[in-house]
Amino acid sequence: MNKSFTSSYRTLALSIVAAALLTTVLTSIISLRAVSTGQPAPHPLPVSVFTYAEQSSYTTTLRLSGLLQAKARAQVAFEIPGLLLDLEAQEGDPVAAGSVLGRLDTRQLQAQKAIATAELNSVDAELQLATLRSERSRQLSASGAVSVQDYDELRLTAQALASRKAAVLASLRSLEIDLEKSTLKAPYTGVVAARYVDPGTVLQAGQLVLQLVSANDLEARIGVPAAHMSQLTPGQPYALQFRTGEFDATLRAVRRDLDVRTGTALAVFDLPSGVNLLDGDIARLTVERSIASTGGWVPISALLEGERGAWTVLRIDPQPDGTAVTLREAVEVLSIDGARAYVKGSLQTGQRVVADGIHRIAAGTPVQPLEY
Repeated sequence: MNKSFTSSYRTLALSIVAAALLTTVLTSIISLRAVSTGQPAPHPLPVSVFTYAEQSSYTTTLRLSGLLQAKARAQVAFEIPGLLLDLEAQEGDPVAAGSVLGRLDTRQLQAQKAIATAELNSVDAELQLATLRSERSRQLSASGAVSVQDYDELRLTAQALASRKAAVLASLRSLEIDLEKSTLKAPYTGVVAARYVDPGTVLQAGQLVLQLVSANDLEARIGVPAAHMSQLTPGQPYALQFRTGEFDATLRAVRRDLDVRTGTALAVFDLPSGVNLLDGDIARLTVERSIASTGGWVPISALLEGERGAWTVLRIDPQPDGTAVTLREAVEVLSIDGARAYVKGSLQTGQRVVADGIHRIAAGTPVQPLEY
C-alpha cells in the first residue's frame, strides 16, 4: 500500500515539472517571435484642440421673456340699466375717442323728461304768481291794509315754490344725464377686443358690454431677476426682440417689489408708436452682466463629468520626443453660455485642450493635435 502511494506521488510530481518546463519553452518562443517581428507602436489619435486663454472676468448673458400689452384696457359698460337698442361696434373694429359704440332704449327716459318739463312749467307759473302776491302784500302791510300774518304766508309760499322749482330742475338735469349715459362712447382711441352682449339684451347697470384696448399705445412687461436689476436704468433705450423684428423701447420703470413665485421684478418698457405688433405678443430682452472671476471659456463638448459632480478636461502634454499625450485636469464650471462654459482650475494660458470626443480618449493616450 505504501509503495503504491509513493509511486503515484512520483508520477504526479514528474507531470507537474514537465508541464512547467513546456510552458516556459512556449513563452520563450512567443517572446522571441514578437521581438523578431518588430510591430510598430500605435499611431497617435487625431483630436481637435483649442488654446485656453485665461481672463479676469466674464460676462453672463440672460435672455428674458415677457408680454406686450396695451397701456389702456377698459371694460366698457353702461352706467344705467336699460334695453340695449343698438351695438354698432364689432370685435376688431378700430374706434376713435368719443365715437358712439352703442345705445339704450330711451323712450321711458324721454317720457319722464316730458313730465318733469311740464311740472317745471307749472311750478314756475305758480312761483311767479306767488312772488307777485308776496310783493303786493309787503307793500300793503306797510300801510296796515294787510296783516303781517297774511304777508308771511304769501312770502313763505313763494319760497316753498322756489324750492320746489329747484327740485324739479335737479330731477330734470338727472334725466338729461341719464339720457347722455344711454349712449355708450369710446373713452379713447383703440380697438374692440371683445363683445359680450347683443342688441335686445336687458342690461343691468355696469354689466360688461365691450372690452376696448388702446390701438397704438403699447408697453412690454418683462420679469427681471433681482441680481440683474442694477443693469437696467429707467429712461434708457433697450433693444427688444419680437416676432416681426427688433425695436428700441424706453425703460419706463422697474417695480421695487418681487414676485415671490418667480423672484423677479417687473420692468415696463414703452414702445414707439406705429410698430406692427399686437397686444399679447411675446417680447424678449437680453441682459448682460460682468462678473469678476479668473477663468476662461471652453466648449461644453470639452467637459467630462467626473465623480461627485466634478468636471474635467483633457490637456495636451507635449513629450520630449515631439509626440503628445493627454492629461486630465479638474475644473470648476462657473457659467454656461450657449455652447461654451466659463471654468476655472489649474489650466494656464496658452495650454491646448481637447475640444470634443473626450469620452473616447483616456488620460495618457498618444494624440495628434488638430486646430479646433
